[in-house]
Amino acid sequence: MEIQHSDNGKEGSFFIKIDGQRDAEMTYYYKDKNTIDIDHTEISKSLQGEGIGYELIEAAVRFMRNKNLKAVTSCSYAKEIFEKKQAEYQDVII
Repeated sequence: MEIQHSDNGKEGSFFIKIDGQRDAEMTYYYKDKNTIDIDHTEISKSLQGEGIGYELIEAAVRFMRNKNLKAVTSCSYAKEIFEKKQAEYQDVII
């Protein structure tokens, strides 16, 4: 499964499409030019328990590091993962 990325400069998402449907998605929007807010994560029941949420977070972290962005998390799932991996992600967390 390939994680795809969409970003229009105001908001974006990391997602996995299966048979034309987004079966996993994490969305964000830009709070300002240096900060994104990860605001939603949703994984279809068929993919739950396979670590897809972690993979979406990892894709977002690579994106943020590449673009020199920081993140806040209004999504409870993303917030939980960032807290668990605080030492690893400290460079992208506000």
